[in-house]
Amino acid sequence: MPHLLPRTGPQRVIAASNLAYTIGSGVQLTAGVLYFTQAVRLPAAQVGLGLGIAGAVSLVVGVAVGRVADVRGARGVYAMTLVVRASATAAFTLVHGFWPFLAAVSVATAAQAAGLAARGPLIRRYGGERPQEFRAYLRSITNVGVSMGALLAGWAVQVGTLAAYRLLVLGGAASIAAAAAVLPLLPSVGPLPAPAGPRWVALRDAPYLLLTALDGIMAVQFKILTIAVPLWLVQDTSAPRGLVSVTMLVNTVLVVACQVRAGRSVDTPSAGAAAYRRAGVAFLGSCALVPLSAGASAWPATAVLLTAVTVHTVGELWHSAAGFELSYALAPEHATGQYLGVFGLGAGLADAVGPGLLIGLCIDWGRPGWYAVGALLVATGLAAPATVRRVERRRSIGSPAGGWTTGARAATGRPARAGAAGD
Repeated sequence: MPHLLPRTGPQRVIAASNLAYTIGSGVQLTAGVLYFTQAVRLPAAQVGLGLGIAGAVSLVVGVAVGRVADVRGARGVYAMTLVVRASATAAFTLVHGFWPFLAAVSVATAAQAAGLAARGPLIRRYGGERPQEFRAYLRSITNVGVSMGALLAGWAVQVGTLAAYRLLVLGGAASIAAAAAVLPLLPSVGPLPAPAGPRWVALRDAPYLLLTALDGIMAVQFKILTIAVPLWLVQDTSAPRGLVSVTMLVNTVLVVACQVRAGRSVDTPSAGAAAYRRAGVAFLGSCALVPLSAGASAWPATAVLLTAVTVHTVGELWHSAAGFELSYALAPEHATGQYLGVFGLGAGLADAVGPGLLIGLCIDWGRPGWYAVGALLVATGLAAPATVRRVERRRSIGSPAGGWTTGARAATGRPARAGAAGD
């Protein structure tokens, strides 16, 4: 990456906020479930049920708050989602039963989804000529922050006391609050003029919804390295158990080093569609490799798994680059928050369905299940180009439902630049 820091002041503010936020998120991702099951002593089944309900709530909230960010101004709305998330995270320390847990985790999860949608207009406005590339940069920062949070969480997990876990939770909440505290340094973003038509344009854009569904299916791949591979490694291979951490480290380092570079060539919707296709092929290759580790001795199994993780990460880089490009390029500028909230529905559904699907196929069914997952992902990638062409046709002729025409011109009526971020 030629520039370790973003070029402009607003981009640096967004990057600093993102780093602080993802440190707190990394704490929760690594130790959140362990805190509720090991420290608070909630049954694992209740924790799983609560997380599922919270995920369902977040699907609705993300779209609604994205539209509020479009019409009220994104900076204040995004800052408020961070404050709510920090408060809900701090409230984890007060949880002593299922219902308080459900309330706190639902608010925190909804605020997370809302924040991702509300941040979209900020990235589009201040991301430069290629906001998609700045979004890729932020994903690299995200992996750095999550890794730092995971290291901090490792201390609490090692100590294992309620006091250590609570201190960790409060530290994560403080980090998320710091992400909100730096946002006043960012110039405010007012709403863009919207053409006459229905308010919920994204929900009426059938081709975009289909693209969202395809991205959601492919987003199941994010759970492969965090759920399927660790369980397979421990239960079905002779590889050392410490390899679980190594696989995550390999994935994180490659994403930090390569995500921006991977996205530079994905600079048009057609290039995004091709990247989806390449990602599907890579996931098929990775899923075909993993079962070969079963029955092998420790070192060959280790080599096979590391190769599979590397191939999978290449697919992840292409998948993310495609999602960044298409979610921005195919959304009207005046409704960026609403459209990104809709696009986030796919990932939300993958979060809800992915763990059970992967455990049922890859772990319970075994080797054939890995091939089935690979086939599902490659079929999704192959279906993406036709779907993208449908969305582009809708853009070129204008959308009666959405009331906007974007092709040669942006929603404001001014000539649009390729990858324009707004003026």
